[in-house]
Amino acid sequence: MKKIALISASVIALSCGAASAQDDVFIMEGVSPHPELKTTVEAGAFTAEAPWTIGMSHFGVNANTWTVQVSHEARAAAAADERIEELIILDAGFDQAKQVADIEDLIAQGVDALIVMPVTTTSANASIERAIAAGIPVVLHTGRIDSDAFTTEIQGGAEHFGAVMAEWLVEQTGGKGNIWVLRGLAGHPEDTNRYKGAIEAFEGTELTITAEQHGDWQYDQARNLCETLYLSNPDVDGIWSSGADMTRACVDVFKQFGAEIPPITGEGNNGYFGQWIEDGFASISSEYSPAQGAAGIRAATALLGGEPLYKHYVYRPAGWDVERAAEYYRDDLSANVWWPSELPEEKLVEIYGK
Repeated sequence: MKKIALISASVIALSCGAASAQDDVFIMEGVSPHPELKTTVEAGAFTAEAPWTIGMSHFGVNANTWTVQVSHEARAAAAADERIEELIILDAGFDQAKQVADIEDLIAQGVDALIVMPVTTTSANASIERAIAAGIPVVLHTGRIDSDAFTTEIQGGAEHFGAVMAEWLVEQTGGKGNIWVLRGLAGHPEDTNRYKGAIEAFEGTELTITAEQHGDWQYDQARNLCETLYLSNPDVDGIWSSGADMTRACVDVFKQFGAEIPPITGEGNNGYFGQWIEDGFASISSEYSPAQGAAGIRAATALLGGEPLYKHYVYRPAGWDVERAAEYYRDDLSANVWWPSELPEEKLVEIYGK
């Protein structure tokens, strides 16, 4: 009987030698080996006899609707693999000390593999090193660390994500005017690197950032933020938003005041897609699939099954236009589902059906 526990935390990873068939291992649609970093993990280095227990240290399960879905995607992938007896998801709640304690707990429980979504670039380094020393492979995704003490990583190309949106905004504004920048969670590596990619893309233009605030990737917080910004100075020519819950909130604010919606960037959220299709405002959607939760499970099982992997994988998809968004939008599902998803249809309806 599979048991899938939700508790609390975040984990990371270390590396190995050489292999031959890494390209045959499927990690996730759109994910590929890093084009420059070709370090490999030796086939068989972490082979373990099934059934397996996998531990997952999540930086914050309930941070927003996207992070919740990551855990759903991981659970679904684990439930579909008969070799996995138990998946233990620990929720760090964005607390660095809690993440350290959670990883230590997972190590003490004797998990066969660890998956870590780091709170910060340094929050779990020492614990990850201890896991590796204990012979436990560590898979890192949805955030980087400033150490290479992990087995394999799947990185969403945060700079790429930020640049895709920023370059589009430059085109929409002609590289001139006032823009707002809505960032995610302060201190989180994904926020830091998305912002870095955006700023690099804005360099050399005549765009002026008149407001830069953290909306924590949350709808309610971003709505309050956008109301305040609009009431203080509605003169804005474009909005760079680091997440679709924040995009959706800002669009609702402009509609509330009966104002024209400026060009605004988004991300693959069903509620935002519905707005975009209905209201026809200028936008682009960067892709950042919550199926990274499933990808982490696949990488862990590949390592435990003795398959060869690369140490570094990247996820750098192109931006979506409204036509592609319309292909995914589901009116029968709530605003809280994110695309693309690997959840089976019955799970999508069970969790997100209206």
